[in-house]
Amino acid sequence: MRRPATVLCLLALLAGPVSAPALAQQRSGRSGAPAKEAAKEPSKEAPAPADVPAPYDRDLLRMSEIIGALAFLRNLCAAPDAADWPARMKALIDSEGVTPARRDRLAGAYNRGYRGYALTYRVCTPAAHEAAARYVAEGDRLSHALAGRFGG
Repeated sequence: MRRPATVLCLLALLAGPVSAPALAQQRSGRSGAPAKEAAKEPSKEAPAPADVPAPYDRDLLRMSEIIGALAFLRNLCAAPDAADWPARMKALIDSEGVTPARRDRLAGAYNRGYRGYALTYRVCTPAAHEAAARYVAEGDRLSHALAGRFGG
């Protein structure tokens, strides 16, 4: 079973939307060489990794959604750790987003969590504080379960 690279740091994660960075592609061939000649050269790029789901993907997507909700709620309530949540999601995507499709799924879950509260909350309320506290507790339980089961 594949061990997630982020499970060990998820515990540390819980004490605007993220976009995946674009990858530049290089053209093969020599400078001044005709296009036909460049096309004949074998590709020197490594093949893209397969987008095989990991057994912990559902939990990881839920964790991404929780981080998105916390990114919005903690910012809305001017919490001292508000700026940390988008950075935590970036770290998660950097370590687990091995394929473009996987990065998109993780970012999509984050965005769902973020937008879900952005549509309904305009000011910080006691309910927003309660929701954030519940998400922190759920994320803590989830990160411990992931670490214990897959690599902690």
